[in-house]
Amino acid sequence: MNLFTRDWFFANFVLYFSCNISYAAVDFLGAEVPKFTTPVANITVALGREAVFECGIDNLSIFKVAWLRVDTQTLLTIHNHVITKNHRIAVTHAEHRNWYLHIRDVRRSDEGWYMCQINTDPMKSQVGYLNVVVPPDILDYPTSSDMVIREGSNVSLQCTATGSPEPSITWRRENGELISSTGNAEVSYLNGAVLNISKVNRLQMGPYLCIASNGVPPSVSKRIMLIVHFPPMIWIQNQLVGAMEGQMISLECHSEAFPKSINYWTRDDSRIISSQGTKYDPIFVDNTYKVHMKLTIRNVTSNDYGSYRCIAKNSLGETDGTIKLYQITSPVSLSASKTTQPSPKGIKNIRKFVRENADHNTSSYEEAEISSRMKMNNEDFSASNMIIDNKGINDEDQQVEYSNAINFKNRYIVYFVILFLFI
Repeated sequence: MNLFTRDWFFANFVLYFSCNISYAAVDFLGAEVPKFTTPVANITVALGREAVFECGIDNLSIFKVAWLRVDTQTLLTIHNHVITKNHRIAVTHAEHRNWYLHIRDVRRSDEGWYMCQINTDPMKSQVGYLNVVVPPDILDYPTSSDMVIREGSNVSLQCTATGSPEPSITWRRENGELISSTGNAEVSYLNGAVLNISKVNRLQMGPYLCIASNGVPPSVSKRIMLIVHFPPMIWIQNQLVGAMEGQMISLECHSEAFPKSINYWTRDDSRIISSQGTKYDPIFVDNTYKVHMKLTIRNVTSNDYGSYRCIAKNSLGETDGTIKLYQITSPVSLSASKTTQPSPKGIKNIRKFVRENADHNTSSYEEAEISSRMKMNNEDFSASNMIIDNKGINDEDQQVEYSNAINFKNRYIVYFVILFLFI
C-alpha cells in the first residue's frame, strides 16, 4: 500500500543511500529478497498506556527496516536507531525477524496509521492503525450540580461526559430506590444525558448518580443531590388517648418538612412543654425530612387531662395537631359499682310487689279449688238425676286453666323486676 507522494520519497532519499544497498547487486548475486511473514495488526490502546506494533520479516539479510508515521509523513526509526526527537518512541527486534515499534504513554494525538518499511527496490511496506481509546470523564459544566426545588415543580438533571468511544449516560438513585419516569412508571435506572422529573415530590428527594461508561475502564459517576422544599405537615394516629390517674402515658405525632422543622409540644394554654423536671419527657427522632414526636407523661394526675398540641414550623410554614388526654375510671371503682346492693326503698317496693302478687295468687288458687268442688258436686248431682250439662263443665275447665295461666305470668313478672333492680 503506497501512501506517499513523489516529493516525500525524495525527502527520504537519504535513507536509501545511508543504507549503502544496491538492490541490483544483491539480486545479481542471487540473494533472496526479504518478505513480510505477517501483516502489521491494528491495535487499540487506552490513553496513557503503551502501544506496540509488530512487523515480522523473513530473510532480511543486509536490508534495513524503518518505522514511519503515515499521516504526518514522519520518519520515526531506521533499523536500531530512533530518528524522531519524541522520547516516547523506541524500537526493538528479536533476531532481526520481528521488529517492534514502542509508543509509551499514548496520547490522543498518537492515533493514526503507522508503516513498517523495508528499503528494497521497489520498497516493501505494511501499515497498521493505532486506535486510542479514552475512559469517560464527566464535565463539571454543563453537568448539573446539587439542586434545590419546591415540591410540585418540574426539574431536569443534566450530565455531560467525554471519552472515546463516546460514553453512554445512565441515571440511578444512590439508595437503590426507583426513579419516576415519563408516564409515572417507576424504573431502577434511565438512560440519557438528561433526566426529567415532572411534579417532583418529597419521595423523590435524595442523591442521584450520573454514570458514564464506554467500555474503557474505569466508568465514572457524579453524585447530584436533589433537595425538595415543602412546608410542614403533621399526622396523628390516635387523637384521643385515655389514661388512669397514676399511670404513665405517651402521646405521639409524626411530622414531615424540609428544610428541617422546629418541633415542640404545648398545653392548651400555649405553654411550651420542656424536658426539665421529671413530669414530662419529650423525644424527637429525625430521619431526613421526617420527625417522630413522642411526649411521655409520668404519674398522670387530674391536672394532666386536657389537650396537647404538637407543632412543627420551618421557613415555608407552620402546622400543628391536637391530642386530647381523657380520664379512664379505675377498674376497682368499676368492680365496686357492679356489686352495689339495692337501696332500702327498692327492697321495700320489691317486698310489697311480691306480697300483693302472692295474695292475688292465693285468691286464684281458692277460686280454682271452689270451681273444682262445684264441678265434682255437679257431676254427682247429674249422675243421680241423669242430667248432663256439658256447657257448665266446659266453662269451669276453662276458668281453672285461665287462673293457672295468670299465676304463671305473675311469677315471671316478679322474677324480671327482681333481676332488673339488682343489675
